[in-house]
Order: sequence, then structure tokens, then C-alpha cells
Amino acid sequence: MAKSSGKPEKMYYTIGEVANMFHLNTSNIRFWEKEFDVINPRRNKKGNRYFTAKDVENFHIIYHLVKERGYTLNGAKEKLKKDHQSTEKAADISARLKKVRGFLVELKAQLDEPNE
Repeated sequence: MAKSSGKPEKMYYTIGEVANMFHLNTSNIRFWEKEFDVINPRRNKKGNRYFTAKDVENFHIIYHLVKERGYTLNGAKEKLKKDHQSTEKAADISARLKKVRGFLVELKAQLDEPNE
């Protein structure tokens, strides 16, 4: 999932940044890291995790499966093993539809405002 804004993507994201992206606790991020082998953060000498853009994309897919589609963690693992590519596409489509819905809701709110 590439960012559509004009800003360049960061090379690495801290665990706190990733947790904020998904409105999750850092403990949840650490747990998912252990459970899913598609997430491989780099660590510095102090042991701090640094997630790549690919790791963040994989978090999007996992989040989509677990939080939005209601899969169990084992079910999400199996789904990723069986068909990672189509699962990635489905998560991407879902994210795009959410953006479109947000735009439409905002547009409706603007149209409902009384003209001054």
C-alpha cells in the first residue's frame, strides 16, 4: 500500500508510530510480531524495534484480517500462508474504499451546511 500523499515514506518506523497508526497498544504490536513471521523489524544495539514500510503493509493486512474481518490469529496466519497476494489485494481495496467513504461523508456534510 503506497502512500498517496506527496510526502516521502519513512525508511523506518518506531513501535510507537506503528501502534499509533493502528490505534493499538505497543504490546499488541510486539505480540503480532512474534506471531506472524512476515513482520521482521530491525533492531538497534539497544534492542529498539524499527519497522520497514513493508512491515507496516503487513500490519495493515493483519489488522484487516483480525480486526475488520474477525479472523482469529491462527486463521489469519493460515490465510496469509495460503494466499498472501489476494489477501494483500483485499486489504488494499478495503483501505481505498474507506478513503472514498470518508471523502463522501465529508462531501455530504459540506452539502448539508446552510449557504451563507
